[in-house]
Formats: sequence, C-alpha cells, structure tokens
Amino acid sequence: MKDARSTLQKLTEIALRRYGMIEPGDRILLAVSGGKDSSCLAWDLATKQQWWDVPFELGACHIATDLDSAGLGAAYDDSWLAARMAAWNIPYSRLEVPVAGRLKPGERMNCYWCATQRRTELMKFAQAHGYNKLALGHHMDDILETLFMNMLRKGEFATMPPVMRYEKYPLTVIRPLALCEERQVLACAEELELVSHTCTCGFNTHGARKQTRKLIETLTGGSSHAKRNLFASMSRIRHDYLA
Repeated sequence: MKDARSTLQKLTEIALRRYGMIEPGDRILLAVSGGKDSSCLAWDLATKQQWWDVPFELGACHIATDLDSAGLGAAYDDSWLAARMAAWNIPYSRLEVPVAGRLKPGERMNCYWCATQRRTELMKFAQAHGYNKLALGHHMDDILETLFMNMLRKGEFATMPPVMRYEKYPLTVIRPLALCEERQVLACAEELELVSHTCTCGFNTHGARKQTRKLIETLTGGSSHAKRNLFASMSRIRHDYLA
C-alpha cells in the first residue's frame, strides 16, 4: 500500500476508535458528491468493512440538484460515480433535489441553504431505508474553518463534531476524516487516481469559508502541528481561564 493511502487509513482508524463511530450492526449511509473527500472516505470504509472488528453495512447516496451541470438536473450523468461505488461493492442511490427550485420569492441562493437542503434529504433517505448512521466527508480543515467562522460571525465556540446525534432524526452523523488534513486526503485521491468532481455552481467562489481558510493558513503558516494543536484545543477547555 502506498504511503498516502496508508496514512489516511491509519488516521481514520484512530478517529473511528477514539470516537466510537462504528458499533455492531450499524448500517452506514455515505453521502457521496464525487469529490475527493467523499470518494476517499468511501474507499476507506469499503476497505475497512472487510476486516473491521464488528460487522457493518455500507450504502452510498448522491444528491443531484438543479444546480448540477449548469442546471441540467435530471440530465446530469452520474454513471461514473455509480461505477466507482460498484467497484467498491457499495450499493448506490441517487436523489434529485430541486435546491434552487425551493427558494421563496426574494430569497437568494447560498451555500448554507444548499447544504441544509441536501443534508435534510440525506437524513430522510437514511431513515426511510433503515440506516442509523450518516457518514460525511468533512476533514480537519473543514472542522477548523467552521470553528473560526462560528467564533468570528456568531461569537460562539462551536463546530462540526466528529460524532453528532440528532434529536429530530434517529440518526448519528459521523466524520471519519476528522483527523485527516485536506492535503492528506488530496494525496490519497491522487494515489487512487480518482478524478474529482466538485461543486461548480459559483455561489461559493468568494464565500466566507474560503476567506476563513486563508486566515487559518496565515495563522498556522501551513504547519500541521499548529493545525492539530488548534483541533486538540477543542477538547482541552480550561474553563477557569475563560470569561
């Protein structure tokens, strides 16, 4: 096994065990966009399924919206993604969600609205098909960016946790890539020779997340050690030294 793939698999194993992400009898639904993150996660979990301590089931679901392929919607060809999942023995489903079509008069499209609509439909699909966990491809950089965005914009210390149980749905969200930096995911995707298909809607070109990413890069100087210290600080709260 090449180095990048081995590194990602080790880091996901640590995350899975540290946060207790997989339990006996779990049926896990993977949210797959076709990008490097969800594709590497699908490959990793499909591999682990063969030797993991306890048996678990995997399924994958892709959300096709009216923003995909310049608004082609139903005409969007995801056969390449279905073939990728089939190669890894992961049952694949596709959902068509009219994200832009759900906007009310006067409302404008934004990344938060799109993400919320996708997530809601994924949770409904998971519940309807007997999945008890939803696996998302967020990595460490995503989690740190969300942390800083919440601090700067909302004045609260909160982010996307590695494991999150919903009250509204009998569902738990897991993020097995939580300990992987984006550069490590990218290196793994390159070794696997995965062609990445990312969001091309244009609404996030100058979004807050990209600005925050630049801020963190400046703050850490690109240091992996500094990033991991930021991540670790979320579980090392010194309440007596906070306002």
